[in-house]
Amino acid sequence: MGSTWDYGPLGVELKRNVKEAWWRAVVVERDDVVGLDAAILMHPRVWEASGHVENFSDPLVECRQCHHRFREDQLETNRCPECNGELTEPRRFNLMFRTFMGPVEDSGSEIYLRPETAQGIFVNFQNVQTATRKKLPFGIGQIGKAFRNEITPGNFTFRTREFEQMEVEFFVEPGSDEDWLQRWVQDRFNWYVGYGIRAENLRLREHASDELAHYAKATFDIEYRFPWGWGELEGIANRADFDLGRHTEFSGQDLSYFDDATRERYLPYVIEPSGGVDRATLAFFGSTATTKNRTATIPEPSCTCIARWLR
Repeated sequence: MGSTWDYGPLGVELKRNVKEAWWRAVVVERDDVVGLDAAILMHPRVWEASGHVENFSDPLVECRQCHHRFREDQLETNRCPECNGELTEPRRFNLMFRTFMGPVEDSGSEIYLRPETAQGIFVNFQNVQTATRKKLPFGIGQIGKAFRNEITPGNFTFRTREFEQMEVEFFVEPGSDEDWLQRWVQDRFNWYVGYGIRAENLRLREHASDELAHYAKATFDIEYRFPWGWGELEGIANRADFDLGRHTEFSGQDLSYFDDATRERYLPYVIEPSGGVDRATLAFFGSTATTKNRTATIPEPSCTCIARWLR
């Protein structure tokens, strides 16, 4: 089946090492971050509150001649890149996978596979804060599977419909968010360099206002120079109080935080470093392959993009 990949004995060890290195750096070695393992299946109202039901979509076009489908925002012209045929008008395509909970398949039992791990952290924010008695600023880290029904997956394991995320939701006092955003951007950039990716093969790219996600106040991407061009390894977003505010509104539960130092109650702002496990694994593999001449010792790979790396 297309856009699904299995990791063999060596690949699974490399991927596990990436996850362990990330967990050690952002959870174990920090006293201001704790861990969480939230469920993949969540109440559908969570995804209404998060804005995913309404906003998590891409513009889909279809060739009238060959019937291939594409994301409109990734095309260079308004013609089909496969056969130069005419394209349909774009329509919004929601990226969430739907399934059913229980034995009856009707609208009342419809749920979603999570498209991101972040919402499991937000709905557990108050439980974790109460249980750990953490004071702001503090974060909650998680590694887990997510699922997106991508229109055009590709470039080996870079863009797939099933993938793993490693991310932190870092809760801060409003007004300190921009400073914390810059700290996390620098810290995460240095992490990749520290594990051997050359700085010249990395770059920071700030999102323009018209490409920000519906929840974001600001976002920086850490991008890697893949064989096909620059691609995102990790995004560091300032989500402000969007998520806690929306979950407060939809659940009726007060998710505000009382600051003992200032004697004020407020909704924390959130800084989110969110990286892709599979993308990081691919980048570390590519970085190793290009810094060492291993062509003679590595069997001819079946994937074109890996072959290009090893030349």
